[in-house]
Amino acid sequence: MRMDPLPDEVREVVLQTFQDFGVAIFSSLDLDETILVDDGRYAARTYKVDGYMAMWLLGIGIVQFYDAEGNMLLTVNLLEELEPQRMAA
Repeated sequence: MRMDPLPDEVREVVLQTFQDFGVAIFSSLDLDETILVDDGRYAARTYKVDGYMAMWLLGIGIVQFYDAEGNMLLTVNLLEELEPQRMAA
């Protein structure tokens, strides 16, 4: 069974990665977060701060990171990166 990451988990990955790029972020409130709906379906989330952008593509479970010029800097596979959560019986 596939376990999709939760938005809070992805937000933490995004925050940490932006900080690794040297972006000054102090909380998730610093992010401009947008939800993309395509043909009535929840398709993606974008996170923007100081010219950087990250896009979480829900259907394939990745987050792509871009600089202010639109150059892709990094792709993170969330299905490999996040540890699965145990489900209570």
